[in-house]
Amino acid sequence: MRTDSRPEAVTRRRATVPAWSYFAGSAVFHYLGPSFAVLLFARVGPLGVAGLRIWSAAILFAVWRRPWRLFARSAAGRHLLVGWGLVLALMNCCFYLAISRLPLGTVAAIEYLPVIALAALGARTPRNLAALVAAVGGVYVLTDVRLTGQPLGFVFAFANAGLFAAYIVIAHRAARRSASGVDGLAAAMLVAGLLVVPLGAWQSAPAFTDPVALVAGIGVGISSSVIPYVCDQLAMARMARSTYALLVALLPATATVVGVVVLRQIPSPAEIAGVALVIAGVALHREPR
Repeated sequence: MRTDSRPEAVTRRRATVPAWSYFAGSAVFHYLGPSFAVLLFARVGPLGVAGLRIWSAAILFAVWRRPWRLFARSAAGRHLLVGWGLVLALMNCCFYLAISRLPLGTVAAIEYLPVIALAALGARTPRNLAALVAAVGGVYVLTDVRLTGQPLGFVFAFANAGLFAAYIVIAHRAARRSASGVDGLAAAMLVAGLLVVPLGAWQSAPAFTDPVALVAGIGVGISSSVIPYVCDQLAMARMARSTYALLVALLPATATVVGVVVLRQIPSPAEIAGVALVIAGVALHREPR
């Protein structure tokens, strides 16, 4: 007779999947969705795209996880969820405002900068220090960021970078302190959905009379806020925060690949070398015991 419960069986199955594979799934969808969102800008403004993304994700999470019960718990837990939701709302808005003005690869490189500090905190061995140096060097070579373009785009890009670092800290804390960080994510997304209403409602209005834009917006929400954020929680529950931060170095490389496939932005030989350095750094790193 089978005596283990379904949740315990699911937990055991998750444990058999390497933690890095969850991050790989997050990395792919992290920029695949926004690449399609760039194609939506002709129909819906950046804040409208951000709103559609968050609202569609919040509705799906509400149906799937029913997370509102978490708000009845401790005040500290509620504060964490509200803070997480605020970061999600502002981060997504700043990200879309940035990529509507700058190349996706440039925004990706800037997004990684404050995360270097998080990764450096875990570089306690010569091997991991070498891994960090290789990854940072790869990002530098890969992106070759130049401060050209719309100045306001860089303001949003750096704001997004700071918020992304805050997201890693808060989401990692939630993944480690809760039996189901996905439920906390779902609750935070509900908060983000409410907070983004005054920011994105007016730009998202055209999508509700344009079925193509509406379906595309929902697709962006699933591919950008549901799949990658769930993968983040599954990865963070089994990774040190510094290890996860180092793996974020894959995101600029992923952005370059996605840019080739979706946006037809062909990388230079230097950018290809940068991708190789990033992969080498990630392969060299070892999780602290």
